[in-house]
Amino acid sequence: MCGIIGFSCSEKFERVAKIRPLLKDLLLLSESRGKEASGLALGTDQGIRFIRTPFAATELVRSKVFEVEVKTAIEARVPSFAAIGHSRLVTHGYEHDNRNNQPVVVGSAIAVHNGIIVNYRDIWAAHPMLKAQTELDSEVIPALVNSYAAAGMPMGEWMSTLFAQVKGMTSTALLLADRPAMLLATNNGSLYYANHPEGSAWVFASERHILETALQLHPDAGFHTKDVAQLKAGHFMRIDLSDQKGVMGTFSAPLDDAPDIPVHAQALPIIEVTEKVSDRPVRQNRSMEYAFRPVPKAMEQEVEQRLQRIGLLKRCTRCILPETFPFITFDTEGVCNYCHHHVPLRPKGAAALAAVADQYRGKGTKGHDCLVPFSGGRDSSYALHYIKHDLNLTPLAFSYDWGMLTDLGRRNQARMCGALGVEHILVSADIRKKRENIRKNVSAWLKRPHLGTIPLFMAGDKQYFYYTALLMQQNGLQLSIMGENMLETTRFKTGFCGIPPHFSNDRTYSIPLADKARMMLFYGKEYLLNPAYVNSSLLDTLDAFRSYYVIKHENLNIFDYLPWDEQTIERTLLDGYDWETDPGTRTTWRIGDGTAAFYNYIYLMVAGFTENDTFRSNQVREGMITREYALQRATIDNTPRWDSIQWYCNVIGIDWERALGTVNRITTLYHP
Repeated sequence: MCGIIGFSCSEKFERVAKIRPLLKDLLLLSESRGKEASGLALGTDQGIRFIRTPFAATELVRSKVFEVEVKTAIEARVPSFAAIGHSRLVTHGYEHDNRNNQPVVVGSAIAVHNGIIVNYRDIWAAHPMLKAQTELDSEVIPALVNSYAAAGMPMGEWMSTLFAQVKGMTSTALLLADRPAMLLATNNGSLYYANHPEGSAWVFASERHILETALQLHPDAGFHTKDVAQLKAGHFMRIDLSDQKGVMGTFSAPLDDAPDIPVHAQALPIIEVTEKVSDRPVRQNRSMEYAFRPVPKAMEQEVEQRLQRIGLLKRCTRCILPETFPFITFDTEGVCNYCHHHVPLRPKGAAALAAVADQYRGKGTKGHDCLVPFSGGRDSSYALHYIKHDLNLTPLAFSYDWGMLTDLGRRNQARMCGALGVEHILVSADIRKKRENIRKNVSAWLKRPHLGTIPLFMAGDKQYFYYTALLMQQNGLQLSIMGENMLETTRFKTGFCGIPPHFSNDRTYSIPLADKARMMLFYGKEYLLNPAYVNSSLLDTLDAFRSYYVIKHENLNIFDYLPWDEQTIERTLLDGYDWETDPGTRTTWRIGDGTAAFYNYIYLMVAGFTENDTFRSNQVREGMITREYALQRATIDNTPRWDSIQWYCNVIGIDWERALGTVNRITTLYHP
């Protein structure tokens, strides 16, 4: 879930004036994939020196240490030069402990890694002679490669042996201190490379757009964008740094006929550069903090008392919506207006979807047929499976990580893309800034709680619509397919803003223009009444509104064609991909979303219902489940997810007990 880059050249390449700016821009462009840490390793015939820092690539490339180290390496009078770099999104091991940043070194192997190895603990357990020195899943890569070299395994077998053990999504690049070699490998195709026309240099990056843009910025380097090629899923490349010759192999067909690169008489030194990139303090990351405090007895008792009162609410006799639902009315038989105005979903059918796919298969100009916005949740995961497995399309998966995607969600993204061999483009926001914006909005909300302004907590994720359109353009795509389950339509979030429902199957972002204006007036009023909302998040919130309600969304929804079947989806993911669930809840919905447990607690305690009530009510209206089963499941799924609530509050930096205490003091919409 990071960006990796690299470069190698022989002494024939005119390098002094060209390498540093090219490396700089490769790192800066890769920052879109992760802004929480960065690093660079520089290899010459005299040794490998590496820098790793808990700062973004922007700060790394502006630092004196970067300038000095790169200049020294490229001006050295040696036959070859190589570099591998990393721009990090933290998934394992906190970045403020610099040992957890990359490149990572074990013995004579130094590596950078993009992705998540979901079974890295099993790999360590299977090799008890290897000892982890960091918290990184990535460390198993150089550890295993170093062990292969020490055991005398032919180089052609290293990558097939390594990837036979790895589960998840992995693209990696390694330099070796015991021989002049650079290795590239990927199990999902998230690596692009170009060979210099003269054969004197190689360059690579995690995305086609990153690499092509860097080469366009530096035409004097002599690379041609037309020569940019994808290292396909299940492939690896070995580059002999002594002559810049590259050979390619697959995980299923080791390079038995390619001679090994000769080993040095003595391994070159690998030296970490310890000069600081910046003296600025690093804010401590708490996103992987799972040591949760026990829930106070008084809080559990308060919830239990509330649930008893909620159980007495008048509910629709057909669905399960309660009397506290915005704009709800009941007829003489107790049936609500939402049921009376329900428009049944009418999927167009698998054959119609296949016909659409036929129009786009093989028509992409850069190797893909379609873009798939991919959250890692159950619906987008199933959509990715169906698109690749049943429609036989070549998808490009895209995720926008705004800081509230949980580690579980990230691991499921890695499982799916690794198993399917699907390239995954991750666009990472400035996660520290996003979480600070969330903290400010939640703190402001707690000063003047209003159910209509809760969506401000989630405003930061809406830019994924903007990036969907941007990536379509960058990758020459005409088709975007998403897995949007229309049963998830809530209507109460706009309802609490004073906007009455429009009974249709339109998307939530397609509300009428008059209602968009009404919504802006509502939020404007709330901002005037609560000036704490006027903070650094304001521009981000306005951009979110633009991305969600203004930018044109041209996505095909797979569930406009296929009936949504919970059992089929769960069985496919759990049995076929070892898809991970949250042990704290029975539901597989929203488990990758770090905000859901917190805001649903608020809705439950104050209004007496959550998204689960609307979801199950929609299923009842579609004839998928009975009302009795809907009540049973909603009751179970509405149980507060205490661990997820604590994680959310820890990550954004608020005290969870104080926050929930404030929530519990809000006047409820139901009677005492």
